[in-house]
Amino acid sequence: QVQLVESGGGSVQAGGSLRLTCTASGSSFSIMGMGWYRLAPKKPRELVARITSDGSTNYADSVKGRFTIAKDNAKNTVYLQMNNLKPEDTAVYYCNAGYTTADLRVHDHWGRGTQVTVSS
Repeated sequence: QVQLVESGGGSVQAGGSLRLTCTASGSSFSIMGMGWYRLAPKKPRELVARITSDGSTNYADSVKGRFTIAKDNAKNTVYLQMNNLKPEDTAVYYCNAGYTTADLRVHDHWGRGTQVTVSS
């Protein structure tokens, strides 16, 4: 079983920056892709950014040019650098990892979430 530990959320004013970090730990697993999703009140869960094992990325249109996702394969860690934050970015951000285990099964796992609050 893979564990995901998230950090880096907090409260900032509009225009500020935050960096989220998510580290996967466990045994005998291979990451296929990791990403960040967010859930805001009265809104559906939204993909923010995702990066695959080969480095391919995709972003929500609303964050393109402001957010950057990166990874450190050796540390099984993904980062989300969030710049020029806006009040509408306020949400709980969840890390997600898709991975395979030694038995070749595919798994999908979520972190507990970290709150990001942007004030105007």
